[in-house]
Amino acid sequence: MSKEKNRLKILKEDYSKLKEKYSLPSFEELNKDFQIERAVEVQTDYLIRELRRLMAEKFSNYLRSIESIINPVNVPMFVFSIVKAMTSEDKKRLTTAYKKLVEIEISLVKVDVDFSEDNEAEFIKESYSAWQEIKKDVSNFVESVQKNWNNKIGSSDKGYFG
Repeated sequence: MSKEKNRLKILKEDYSKLKEKYSLPSFEELNKDFQIERAVEVQTDYLIRELRRLMAEKFSNYLRSIESIINPVNVPMFVFSIVKAMTSEDKKRLTTAYKKLVEIEISLVKVDVDFSEDNEAEFIKESYSAWQEIKKDVSNFVESVQKNWNNKIGSSDKGYFG
């Protein structure tokens, strides 16, 4: 067995203990959404904190991306094309997802400041559950923008370029 596969096997075994102790989602579920298998690259006495950190990374990335679409200031030009292709329903979806991500971000600060395995586990459970709703909103938003992309983008030759 290769070194990497052995480390992944150990990671899964260690996670299994945490899963049983705290009723966490399965390794496969978390791995699909948050690529927690990357934790094999880190040696730590606190696996649960590393898993939370990996989840936090994704949440922060989505928070910043959605924020740039909701409030497009000093953003790449393609963001304005996305904003142009959005419907009012898309804006509502994004705003809902944004609010949930902000709540997660605030929880992250609390958990990060005062380490407790119990708090880390609770964060993982709650944020995983919230992510299931957020990803539906984001997926619906992306589908809508893709559907409206050619209608909105090609419809106007007017533009401001300085």
